[in-house]
Amino acid sequence: MAKTPQVGEPAPDFELEGTEGTFRLSEHRGERVVLLFYPGDETPVCTRQFCSYRDDRERLEDLDATIVGISGGDLDSHRAFIAKHGLTVPLLADVDHEVAGAYSAFLAPLTMTRRAVIIVDERGIVCYRHDHRLGLDYQAAGELEQALASLPKRERT
Repeated sequence: MAKTPQVGEPAPDFELEGTEGTFRLSEHRGERVVLLFYPGDETPVCTRQFCSYRDDRERLEDLDATIVGISGGDLDSHRAFIAKHGLTVPLLADVDHEVAGAYSAFLAPLTMTRRAVIIVDERGIVCYRHDHRLGLDYQAAGELEQALASLPKRERT
């Protein structure tokens, strides 16, 4: 079964509470948005992933994209995760897994979010998708940079 949405398809709009307030995808039209789906706060690989983004903060800031992490953890868990590790990427609480489900980033038998990177372009179209098979690895800042650089030049309005 193909993952949806696929590259070239509209990204499903959503609204989630996050560590920096409410985030609604459609309010970010005109920007590239990187959605980082991840299994959970304080897990070994997720901790390495988000600490690597913290350590490469300047590189991420130069990507000219809005970056958010999404998992099934609640806001209290996300806030504690950020505080403990000094993380810099805002985290969104998808406690009912509806957004992960809409993006085929949900492992139903395990009731957890699957690790995936989805980039949504300025028009709200999925322009990049990378699903991690086992979730034991992640895309570092350099790989996100390469993914964004491989896309058509950003449209300026």
